[in-house]
Formats: sequence, C-alpha cells, structure tokens
Amino acid sequence: MTEPLTTPTGIEFLRTPDDRFADLSEFPFEPSYVEVDGFRMGYVDAGPADGPVLLLLHGEPTWSYLYRRMIPPLVDAGFRCVAPDLIGFGRSDKPVERSAYSYAGHVAWLIGFLDAIALPPATLFAQDWGGLIGLRAAAENPDRFDRIAIGNTGLPVGRSLGDGFDAWLHASQTMEFMDVGRMLQRATQARELTDAEMDGYRAPFPDETFMAGARQFPALVPITPDHGGVAENLAAWDVLDRWEKPLLTLWCPDDPVLGRLHHEFIERVPGAAGQPHREFSPGGHFIQDDRGEDVAAALIDWLS
Repeated sequence: MTEPLTTPTGIEFLRTPDDRFADLSEFPFEPSYVEVDGFRMGYVDAGPADGPVLLLLHGEPTWSYLYRRMIPPLVDAGFRCVAPDLIGFGRSDKPVERSAYSYAGHVAWLIGFLDAIALPPATLFAQDWGGLIGLRAAAENPDRFDRIAIGNTGLPVGRSLGDGFDAWLHASQTMEFMDVGRMLQRATQARELTDAEMDGYRAPFPDETFMAGARQFPALVPITPDHGGVAENLAAWDVLDRWEKPLLTLWCPDDPVLGRLHHEFIERVPGAAGQPHREFSPGGHFIQDDRGEDVAAALIDWLS
C-alpha cells in the first residue's frame, strides 16, 4: 500500500507510482512537472516552444491522456499544446480526503499552474470539468486567453443540468468502484476503445484510495443554490455576457449529459457570433475520444 505524503500545510496526498504510466497506448509524450500549492502537478508540453499556445483541459474522471488523438495533428500544424493533469488526476498528486477538493480550489490550482510555468496568452480548449474550471479562470483572468473553444461542458449557476447529469451524479457516489476504463467506453459512441486505451485511463488510480478527487468532482457541480461556486459562476457569466474575443463551440449533441448546453454559449457570448461552430454526430460526452481528429482539424481551421 502506498503511504501518503504531506504538503507543508498538512494535507495528505498520494502520488501514483510512475510504473503505472509505462507503455501507454498512443501517448508517447514525456511528462513535465511543477509544484503548485505543495502538490506536484504533471502536464504535457508538446510542440514548438515558440508556437501559438493551446491550453487543453480535461475533466472527470480523465487526464491529459484524453488528448492523445488531438495533440499530434495540432503539433504537426505548429501549435504548442499544454495539457495539465488536474490535481487528483493523471500524474498529478491526489489529496486523500474528499474535503480537500473544492471548485474554488481547482480554479486556484489551475491559475497557480499557469503562473508556475509562465504560460503566455493562449487559446483555451476545455471539456467537461475542464470547462467549468477553465471558463472561470478565463473570466477572472481575461488577459491570459486570446480565444476560447469549448466542447461538451457548462457553467452551471445553481440549477439542475437535467436527468442525464442526475443519473451520473447518483452513479458516481454509489458505485462500488469506478472502473474508469469501462466508464470511458460506455460514454464513447463513435468508436470502440482498445483494452490498452482503457488501461491508460485506469493508470492514475491503482485503487480506491487514489480516487477521492474522482468521487468528489461530480458532487461539486453547482446544481443547487446551496452549492459552492454559484456566486462565482454568476460573476463569470457576467464577464462572458460581455466577452468580445472569439468563442467557438465544438459539440457532440448526442451526449446525454451535456449535449444541449452549447446553445446557451452561442446565444449569450458576443464573441460566439459568426464563429464556425460545429456539431459532431455520432459522438458522446468525451468528444476527444469519439471525434478527436475532427475536433483538432476544426481548431486548426479556426485558428489559421
């Protein structure tokens, strides 16, 4: 059993052994690491150092491995791709107690990461919790982002996201063990994941003790007025309602959880007007797995 480590402020965390990430399928990228708030945070930094920057944010319960089908064509097109593993996921450290995770904490960790690596102004692409966190970071630090692209995400303000999310929330809190590989397969509609790919998603979580963040994330989504993050998301929407920089939606509308939420961004955000928004079908919640090459091609066309 892996023994917990402790941050200078006394938070216990686990670090997934490196051998769990050996021989990852279709993911040859060497990891980089930086310290954020006492935790080691892993990330991929691929492509030309002086190329235009794309910040690629994953969500629940994935990690930067989710971008294995998008990073190669983006790098070939001359972009620098930076894909961090959120605290609690991937190669990043994983606080042991669920109480260590909060929506505000994740936003602060992301901003700390951007500061730590001195990331220049970038284009954001974010999906799932990557969008909940990334859109907050952009609204609170607009000078950091030249453009925003989002796929199958949202920015909830204390109201239900619908039956699809409610079913996932219940399942995430009651299932005996999160088999992340099988979960990703069930959420993928356009292709079959290989056994090796499913193992890639399982790699960060040797056992349940590593999964506090994965368990807690769904419960943090602000779908009631009492959830933390409602006031901050309302403030973020106030910024987005005046956001003139380009905002693009790349969506799989067949996603039973968030497949309809792109319309709100298109209708409300000024910078979304006239953009080449795309819908991809078939495709499920994890658009990067279902339609990764198509999403990368759409980003390349948009950014060129």
